[in-house]
Amino acid sequence: MVELRRYQRAAIDVPVEFGARGSTERIAGRARDISLGGMFVESPTPFAFGADVTIHVILPGQKSAFALPGVVRWLRGSEGMGVQFGLIGARETHAITELTKAT
Repeated sequence: MVELRRYQRAAIDVPVEFGARGSTERIAGRARDISLGGMFVESPTPFAFGADVTIHVILPGQKSAFALPGVVRWLRGSEGMGVQFGLIGARETHAITELTKAT
């Protein structure tokens, strides 16, 4: 199998909350892997392909939550969704880079 991913990813297992961009409603899920390009969010209620989402997560080694904007790029049945990140800040980029360097 040819790996098409652009960024190194790291396996993680942390709780997340996600919601439609601009909404205050949040759904619980779990982040299972992450890269600078995005993350897989395990949830029995994933959003539809193409949905704009915000993922709220405290990454390992961080003290406060990040609000990561993204777009749902693929679905794995009712297991979860692959989210591609939009523009993220320097703090978020650094934290994700440190996680993926550790693997």
